Amino acid sequence: MSVASDDTNGKPRRRRMEIFAFLFLTAVLMPALAVATVGSYGLAVWIYQMAAGPPGPPAQ
Repeated sequence: MSVASDDTNGKPRRRRMEIFAFLFLTAVLMPALAVATVGSYGLAVWIYQMAAGPPGPPAQ
């Protein structure tokens, strides 16, 4: 077996795996991280407002 034949057979597979990884990152992972980040921030604000009260001027 020669190294050259292994290299030429591995290139299309590697390119396919790189494309799959790119699509997974852009279509699955990044949107999921964005939703998780916004949801975590919303939960943190909600919990803070339960403890500190709603925003606005104080009641007279």
